[in-house]
Amino acid sequence: MASLTKSNLLTALDSLSRGNWFKLICGASYQHLPSIRNLALVYTLAGADCIDVAADKAVINSALEGIKVAQKISSEAIALGYKTHKNPLLMISINDGEDPHFRKAIFNPNQCLTNCTRPCESICPAEAITFNQINQGVIEELCYGCGRCIPICPVDIIETESKIVPAADVLQWLDIFPMDAIEIHTQEGHFEHFQAVWQTVKSYLPQLKLIAISCPYTTTVTEYLTKIYQLISPVEIPLIWQTDGRPMSGDIGDGTIHLTIKYAQQVKKMNLSGFIQLAGGTNEYTVQKLHSLHLIPEIVNGVAYGSKARKLIADTLHQLESICDHNQLELYPDLLWQGVQQARELVKPLKVQ
Repeated sequence: MASLTKSNLLTALDSLSRGNWFKLICGASYQHLPSIRNLALVYTLAGADCIDVAADKAVINSALEGIKVAQKISSEAIALGYKTHKNPLLMISINDGEDPHFRKAIFNPNQCLTNCTRPCESICPAEAITFNQINQGVIEELCYGCGRCIPICPVDIIETESKIVPAADVLQWLDIFPMDAIEIHTQEGHFEHFQAVWQTVKSYLPQLKLIAISCPYTTTVTEYLTKIYQLISPVEIPLIWQTDGRPMSGDIGDGTIHLTIKYAQQVKKMNLSGFIQLAGGTNEYTVQKLHSLHLIPEIVNGVAYGSKARKLIADTLHQLESICDHNQLELYPDLLWQGVQQARELVKPLKVQ
């Protein structure tokens, strides 16, 4: 895998060569603006190298606001012993077709059984399904498409609605937003669609600091990645292969990490140019497992955390909602640093080597 030098790239990118790159995944379809702002704020202070958000102007603005606040109070974080990046990279996720990361659950609550125990409500990790006087059914901006509610519905009325984000539209935003990186989500069977997206993206590469390609695991995924690599080579900016082992499952349990590690090992054997970063099923056990297998940085250059990262500080954000009607977490220092400490539970093991 390639290496980086401090002389010509941002400090955040140096983490890739050291094997301690940390990426926060806010969610490719997650659009709850107050949470995105505060996730960006907390994880910037906790030392994240990159923050990955949906291709949505309001979402991008919210993430940038959180990063900006963190920059203003970074000296406080350092005084409290937190090693923080003042400028984590901002990554925008796009897709080349139907993809579970870019979908929302939908159903008509009027079709629910009157005596239903509402297993969909209890299983939703984003608390996006509620039945109360204010909301009935799915709260769209909270849903990030994990799909856990679909098979558990006793009357099978839950469906999904997907969104394809045009690469050309997003890349035009480079003129108005300080976007650092693009991540292309693809999967087997999408090669022609990927080709079309790549034709658009490659002309913008000189304006980016990083490009990432994310693909879910299958038993024949290396064949598909080989075709992609042959298409895109050479890439003149840092390239990340995101091995998405078990998408959106990091909050389920420790066993979810095994597939993404296996996937990374297979990609390493392909000897592709670029860096390897885990995703999909990553949790608080991931780094310990990687070290026990001696995979950092020889094989794995970084780890991305999504559902687990969001769940870790969910209680802090709920406390904020209970005491005020705005989203400015920094106005409540006790809650802010409580959230940063919670976020450090994920960040610190990767940064301490």
